Order: sequence, then structure tokens, then C-alpha cells
Amino acid sequence: MLEDRRLIEPIAHIETDLPTKFGLPRQSGLAALPGRIVFEPKYRDPVAFRGLEGYSHLWLIWGFSANGRDEWAATVKPPRLGGNRRMGVFATRSPYRPNALGLSCVRLDAVGQDEKLGPVLRVSGADLMDGTPIYDIKPYLPYTDSHPDAAGGFAQEVLDYVLEVDFPPALLARIPIDKRQALLELLAQDPRPAYIDDPARRYGFNYLNYDVRFTVDGGRLTVVEIADL
Repeated sequence: MLEDRRLIEPIAHIETDLPTKFGLPRQSGLAALPGRIVFEPKYRDPVAFRGLEGYSHLWLIWGFSANGRDEWAATVKPPRLGGNRRMGVFATRSPYRPNALGLSCVRLDAVGQDEKLGPVLRVSGADLMDGTPIYDIKPYLPYTDSHPDAAGGFAQEVLDYVLEVDFPPALLARIPIDKRQALLELLAQDPRPAYIDDPARRYGFNYLNYDVRFTVDGGRLTVVEIADL
């Protein structure tokens, strides 16, 4: 078997409002998190984007740039199973894989042109932290990529639930108007580690230039503080 010695390299990176892993949606499309994809100089030829505006969604192939571990394990503990049950790594979307590559489907909102950056893609529904490298982009084809009757394995048994979010108006007012809906959707997805359930504990994650702090009691999440970073 011939070895392919070509190395893949990032063609772009994505800019989002989440600078850390904590708080990210567990899958793409669960929250309308906006993103801007900026390409490396060698990939800014406008011809490469010809026809892209005809698609509504894109596949992003990207790198788990902040997983903090070099080795991979044959089994992992999926958070949605409480972090105490092991499954085969190839039956999960764990970042700790033989090759640390992720796959996300996002909505293409606009194909823009920046005077300095060249072609820029505006997307939504991303589950990527700010600065994540993008290795390839492919159009989503509904006639072949959509399989409504597909089996969801154990993940189907623990479908993501949503929390009721109590966000006091005075605190919500600190968030820019155009950024509020995405934050509300992120909070409703329950950002906590699945194996921690302490109503008295304060959790927090960074969003824009704020540290959003909250508690969770049962099915209700309450925002208790918005701190400047």
C-alpha cells in the first residue's frame, strides 16, 4: 500500500463568540451561533468560491485544536452518558481520536468579499470555538446527505434536552441585542458537564467579552451574574 506523504494544512479559521471549549454546543445546528470563516492568503482566490452561493448549508472539516491530549484511546466516556459509561471511540464524536478531525454542518448565511481578507463566509449553527482551524469545506447536498430514517445508536437514546432559561432583564441588557438569541440557545442546551449536578454550584463560560455565570436546579437554568473579562 502506497503511503500518501502529503500533509493537510488549514485553509481557513473560524471566528466565533466563544473563546473557550466550555459552553460550546454539543453538536452543530443546536444553537444559532454565528461565525465568520476567514481564509489563509493562498486560498483567497475568488474563483475558488464560484457557485458556493447556491448552497444553503456547508460541511466543515476542522481540527480539535484545543483537546489537550496527543494520544487516542479505543474507548471514551461520552458526556451525555454521564461520563461513567465507555463506548468505542468510533461510535462517538469524541475529540480524542486517531486523527483529531471534526465534522460540522452549518448554514451558509452569506458569501462576502473583504477588501483585506478576500472572500469571507458568514455561517450560523457552528459548534466551534474562536480560532478553530478549518481544513476543508464542502457543500451539503440534501438529496444524498439527508437520511431521515437513519439509526442514531445510543445517542438517540439520550437526545439533547433543553433547559428553561431565567435571564434577568438587567443582566440580559448587558449583552448586545444581536448576540442575545445565540446566548439564550447556548444556555438552554445545558453547558454543564453531564456528570455534575449540584444546584448550589455556580458555573460559567466566556461569551464575547463576558463571563456568563449561572446555576441549574432541575430543568431551570438561572443566570446570576455577567462579569467583564
